[in-house]
Formats: sequence, C-alpha cells, structure tokens
Amino acid sequence: MKAEAIAKNHSEAIVIGMDSVGCLNGQILEKPKSREEAFQRLRSLSGNNHQFYTGIYMVNTATGKDISRVAKTEIFMRHISDKEIEKYLNEDPRYSTFALGYNPLQYVSSSFIQRIEGSYTNPLWGIPLELLVEMLSEIGFQT
Repeated sequence: MKAEAIAKNHSEAIVIGMDSVGCLNGQILEKPKSREEAFQRLRSLSGNNHQFYTGIYMVNTATGKDISRVAKTEIFMRHISDKEIEKYLNEDPRYSTFALGYNPLQYVSSSFIQRIEGSYTNPLWGIPLELLVEMLSEIGFQT
C-alpha cells in the first residue's frame, strides 16, 4: 500500500516497497520490547531454526505493471549459552531495532548463525538482492 501511494505521485518510475518479518514455530517474531524479552528470544532461537521473510512489491508507473514476491530464508542457529547472550546484549543495545531480536551483521551475534538456506542478504539487510534484481528485470528496468 505504501508503494502504491508513492507510485500515484510519479508518472515514470519504478516504485519498490518491502517489509520483513521473522518467524519461529509459525509465530511472528515482533521486535523485542525489553532486554529480558530479547534474552528470552535469543534463548528460544538457540539450537533451533527460524525463518526470515521479506515481501517485495514493485510497480512500474510508466507501464502500470506490478509484481510481488516473497523471499524466505531459513536460519539455523547453533546452541548459544546464556553467557554469550548476555555478552551480546551488553555490547549491542540496539537489539530492539531488529525483527529477529539480534543483528546478523554484528560480530558477536553473527557467530550465532550456523548456516543459512536461501537468500543471504535477506536476513542481513532485509533486502534479498538476487530477487530484487530479478524482479527489476521482469518489470522492465534496463541498465
């Protein structure tokens, strides 16, 4: 809806809207509201896998063509000790700014990830670059 609202004001543009969400056991992971909630989140992710989804909507205002896709990334976490979780939360107080409750790029928390299946850029930046490039080509963007 945000992309469509912006597209109405531009006659020859490609407008892109994206949003991301994390999931564990079928439950959406909201950004943690407190340090304790962040601690419990990381504890629940420890040794488990969770999903990170990014929805992309794109419209070419010159042609009226629009497309949407969803990128899914499966993230497998190694076992994380309570001490490691504490260290992370002490070193990066921005945990509440991330959909999963941790920063996949921060040097401590990046070691929590055992492996990733799917887009690597999706959980890192919230932008699945390979899908974005594919969609731009499909909608008519030319370099």
